[in-house]
Amino acid sequence: MLKIGILAFLLMLVSLIITPMFIKFALKIKATDKPDHRKVHTDPIPTLGGLVIFTSFLVGLVILQPYNEYHVSIVVASFIIIGHSIVDDVYNLTPKIKFVFQLAAALLVVFWGGLQVELVNLPFAGQVELGFLSSIVAIVWILGLTNAMNLIDGLDGLAAGVSAIALFTIAMMAISMNQVYVATMALILFFSTVGFLRYNFFPAKIFMGDTGSQFLGFMIAVLALLGFKNVTIISFIIPIFIAGVPLSDIILAIVRRKINKQPLTKPDSSHLHHSLVRTGFTHRQTVLLLYGLSIMFNLAAVLFSMTTVWGAVLIFLIAVIAIQFLIENLELINSNFKPLTKMMNAIRRKSE
Repeated sequence: MLKIGILAFLLMLVSLIITPMFIKFALKIKATDKPDHRKVHTDPIPTLGGLVIFTSFLVGLVILQPYNEYHVSIVVASFIIIGHSIVDDVYNLTPKIKFVFQLAAALLVVFWGGLQVELVNLPFAGQVELGFLSSIVAIVWILGLTNAMNLIDGLDGLAAGVSAIALFTIAMMAISMNQVYVATMALILFFSTVGFLRYNFFPAKIFMGDTGSQFLGFMIAVLALLGFKNVTIISFIIPIFIAGVPLSDIILAIVRRKINKQPLTKPDSSHLHHSLVRTGFTHRQTVLLLYGLSIMFNLAAVLFSMTTVWGAVLIFLIAVIAIQFLIENLELINSNFKPLTKMMNAIRRKSE
């Protein structure tokens, strides 16, 4: 694994070297992200930065040549994600068209590749076999995380940094479980993303666009399934914690739009990063704060893989309370949705 780690590290240099070339290319073809009322940047920024990560990823595949039974389907599906995302970054595809391509990539990995969630380990219930639901759960997971990563790509370096944290966690846990393929793929993507992050962190010189956010979300979803579907302790919670920040944001977006009676596809400026900026945090502070939150989620995932059932339940409850605290204080649903605050106030009044 040491040799693999050293070679994967060199991919960071590849990203560092080719990113300026892609900046010039994006400007030449006028592939830029223009500012609007939902965005924090004030000038057009070159996009297609996801191609930097993908190019470095392909170089890594050539050098390290990772392979298992799922590999061909994963790589072919990644080309589907990248291909339609490039068109989307240049021409702005409709959500329905993007969903069709995302679904095609997910179906390819699940039915051609055979990647499914066959069972879930639950506290006190043991192993629960999903049967015919195994394919559906895998597809929903892949689609959900692909779009979740896309939604949090709203601040310089946010999606890339959160992805890098998740990939590093996946790599380290895979190494500890001797899953060489997952560890190799995660390290390739980690160093490819970190190299790109040098130009993507605030103030960004290039954005990854849908090309990067969808590709990273898709790959993290697939690697998390591949790496942890057979872990013996509450297995499906581990990848959920690894992708905690983007998944929390997309779940909150769905709940918020349902409660406020808005279309699910309607964009808004109430995502976690938007709310933090509105409360007075600077752009850089918001990104670093969400990095910290992502690290906490990933540490929880590591603890989940090591603890007892009761310890896992405690970690889960602490995480739920912490998320609810954020929801209410940042008013991520609306100003009236504060059940935890109301309960605490009621308890305090009774004790007085």
